[in-house]
Amino acid sequence: MRLPFLKIVLLVLFMRLLTSCDAVKRVGDNEYLLTKTNVLVNGKKNNTETINNLLFQKPNSKIPPFNIPLRLHIYNLARPNIDSILDDKIYSNPKKVARKTKLLSKKQFEKDIESRKDFNKWLKKTGETPVIVNENRTIKSVKKLEDYFINNGWFDTKVTYNINKKDTKRAEVEYLVETGVPFILDSITEKIKSPVIESQFDKIKRNTLLKRHEQYQSSNFVAERSRIADALRNSGVYYFNQDYISFEVDTIGTKKKVNVSVQIQDRAIRTSDSVRHVPFKIYKIKDVNIITDDAFENRNKPFKDSIFYAGYNIYSYDKIKYRPKALTDAIFITPGGVFKDNDRTLTYRHINELRTFKYPNIDIIENSNNTLSDTIRLTPLKKFGLSFDADVSQSNIQTFGFSLNPSLLIRNIFRGAETLEISAIGSIGASKDKNNITDPFFDINEFGADLKLTIPRFFFPFNTGNLIPKYMSPSTRISLAITSQTNVGLDKQSFSGIFNYNWSPSKKVTNRLDVFNIQYVRNLDPNNYFGVYETSYNSLNSIAQDVNYIDSDTDLDYPEETDAFISYALADNTPSEISSSQVSTISSINERKNRLTENNLIIASNFSFINDERTNLFDEDFSIFRFKVELAGNLLSSAMNLFGAEKNTSNKYELLDVAYSQYVKTEFDYIKHWNLGRKNILAARTFLGIAIPYGNSTNIPFSKSFFAGGANDNRAWTAYSLGPGSSESSNEFNEANLKLALSIEQRFNIFEKLNGAVFVDAGNIWNVLDDVTDDNATFSNFKSIKDIAVGSGFGLRYDFSFFVFRFDIGFKTYDPSYQTQNRWFNDYNFGNAVYNIGINYPF
Repeated sequence: MRLPFLKIVLLVLFMRLLTSCDAVKRVGDNEYLLTKTNVLVNGKKNNTETINNLLFQKPNSKIPPFNIPLRLHIYNLARPNIDSILDDKIYSNPKKVARKTKLLSKKQFEKDIESRKDFNKWLKKTGETPVIVNENRTIKSVKKLEDYFINNGWFDTKVTYNINKKDTKRAEVEYLVETGVPFILDSITEKIKSPVIESQFDKIKRNTLLKRHEQYQSSNFVAERSRIADALRNSGVYYFNQDYISFEVDTIGTKKKVNVSVQIQDRAIRTSDSVRHVPFKIYKIKDVNIITDDAFENRNKPFKDSIFYAGYNIYSYDKIKYRPKALTDAIFITPGGVFKDNDRTLTYRHINELRTFKYPNIDIIENSNNTLSDTIRLTPLKKFGLSFDADVSQSNIQTFGFSLNPSLLIRNIFRGAETLEISAIGSIGASKDKNNITDPFFDINEFGADLKLTIPRFFFPFNTGNLIPKYMSPSTRISLAITSQTNVGLDKQSFSGIFNYNWSPSKKVTNRLDVFNIQYVRNLDPNNYFGVYETSYNSLNSIAQDVNYIDSDTDLDYPEETDAFISYALADNTPSEISSSQVSTISSINERKNRLTENNLIIASNFSFINDERTNLFDEDFSIFRFKVELAGNLLSSAMNLFGAEKNTSNKYELLDVAYSQYVKTEFDYIKHWNLGRKNILAARTFLGIAIPYGNSTNIPFSKSFFAGGANDNRAWTAYSLGPGSSESSNEFNEANLKLALSIEQRFNIFEKLNGAVFVDAGNIWNVLDDVTDDNATFSNFKSIKDIAVGSGFGLRYDFSFFVFRFDIGFKTYDPSYQTQNRWFNDYNFGNAVYNIGINYPF
């Protein structure tokens, strides 16, 4: 069964052979196509991205992993002189022109000619011109290499090059770098003119980037200059900047040592005809003025309202509409404190996070006696924001659907910069398969409302400022939601309520604590279970026919006949005509039916931690770590035990006639990206999740369990179709309470905004420590690792700037459901492949 895979490999090899002959098609007689560059540093090859970026000439880009210069071949398909070719082949032949214009009409003929020209232009634009060896650029590369190594401490570096030309009009360039012995930092001294800076410098230099006995690196000097300037700007030296810092470097007669002198000049005050130098001074904040309703038309008008609060002057051209603490909590510039650049940056950020004002303006005025006055100008956004969305849709379950989604945003609702969002949804649809022919045309409906209150601080009876300082952007969110669906699956009513805290100790770290996360789900039509889960019904119906419970040409009605047959088959005395394997199947169907039709009540608390190392949206060399832990049902169990509540017939406590869920769940998610250069990214992801029921539960609610497969998981399987374990389950929705997933993907640019990817996904789900007894679905020990499914494939991504459209093809490489056969490459073909469409990258 490995033949399809072998065919793919042979096809790729054939394509490489075919295209390699065409690579020099547009290379002149006395020219050479650059096919390879090598940099040898002290005799050892160094083709890292850092080194390659120093070269002025690089070979044409190639698509990994097959190293085919696709864009070069696209360019070679274009005609270099399309106009002269068309003139020679068409326009120079009047009979041909007459025949074509008679066949197409003159206007169509001209459009045909223009389309050929446009296509030729597209080939040239999309393709990549051949990189011809240019010795002048090679010499420039030599200079760049020398500068790089000198800037990193190898002051005696010498670089030479060789151009190896071949008879096939191809050439390789080799750069030979001899670095010599690196120079090492030795003595580091300071020469500072301003006494104020000199008094602070001992503290500042403790974190210096220039350290004795380390190799010289010019980048460290640039970073040290910025670090010193930032430290001084955050120590009250208002007029300081990097231009006042310089370094004097001495290497004469030092035996490969570098002596450094850090020099900081006095402040330069420039007038129209002179410059005078004075020592720097520490500036303090005299006062902070907050204008709550700044607008251009209000300038020069008198203030009508003012408040002095905690040292801040708060003014308004109208009545002040904000509680003072709500404003001062977002402002880090402190009256009486020293000037700090960071305070101003934090103030900008936190005011913007309030979602109540436009981006603020902060004006600073110098006073006498080395003091500053800050005026923070706030322009309020509109108090009410109303949006209204409508959607018309069609899907595999409805012929026509229409939905409305109005929402209202209210800012500063309690005068503390809080925001309240109220949204609703109402939708109706016409199902393709009606449960009853007498049902109305619009027989699907969903209605719901969602309320979310965001408070820009911790809503807590005690002051939490010492535990979670305001620079961590603490906030509280309270949300309530209710929805009702009919004629969709089992029909549901659901209610959810969340009370959580959010805070960010740094730019990279985000924490969230859900103090309460309540979910209640009520199934309105559990009798329709076998109408929704047809695979389970077909299995049950087939067994009933096989054991002659019903005739072979009739079907079980549900729910009466299906429930009766399940009760008959699972009676204490198993009927003789039903085999043990059939009983096992019926038992599994019944357990799943009971689980998916029962109402759920989940009262949980959870904590999540995210460490995102991305520096910006375009960073392609980073890692993300996510951790989450959730506990459910513990408070209810303690209360039930305390008040001596009685258990139901299943030995479970109930609240609102529902056996509440009790479990502990944790998730670990790690993503890592490596930038390999030239738009070539290697991305990897690992995920581990486990949910363990205990106390009042023997299994995990469906909404809290794990599934495998889909466009963002193992792409060789559709969502919910993989696992659990090695079981050959044909359920519509397979889920379990343990999940392991690993993925690695190499992304590369094909041309312009079109990118490609090759990937390998591995993982599965299992049942563990719950009431599932199927050995094939259960993770019993580390031998179960052999049931990890492996999928591989390739895909295309098109970058629309604001989102990425993704298309992936996944092939089942190792399928654990083949329990007694070879599991490798059984279904590795396009007929059994899974085609995924997604938005943005999977990880």
